[in-house]
Amino acid sequence: QVQLVESGGGLVQAGGSLRLSCAASGRTINSYSMGWFRQTPGKEREFVAAISRSGGSTYYSDSVKGRFTISVDNAKNTVYLQMNSLKPEDTAIYYCAAVPRSLYSGNYYASDIYDYWGQGTQVTVSS
Repeated sequence: QVQLVESGGGLVQAGGSLRLSCAASGRTINSYSMGWFRQTPGKEREFVAAISRSGGSTYYSDSVKGRFTISVDNAKNTVYLQMNSLKPEDTAIYYCAAVPRSLYSGNYYASDIYDYWGQGTQVTVSS
């Protein structure tokens, strides 16, 4: 079983950047496909980005494509979400998730396929 802890959230002005980190413990991260999701009050959890295990394919939602980048550092057992050109609508709690299977085009965006979740980190983008 893997444990996930997110960090790096905070308050930033529109147009700014943040890098979120998700540190994994208990298992090596290269055995897992990793995803980032976000949620705002009253809304369902929304897919943001994912990377299939062993440094495979990456996936992004249309709303963040070209602005956000997901990456994995196996040596640090950490997955990152680099967020550039932030917009007020990116404001949310961001969650890291893991699943011990490869992702493919038909499943990467579905929150219910991920088995493990972090506690979330708040990102607030001011206009």
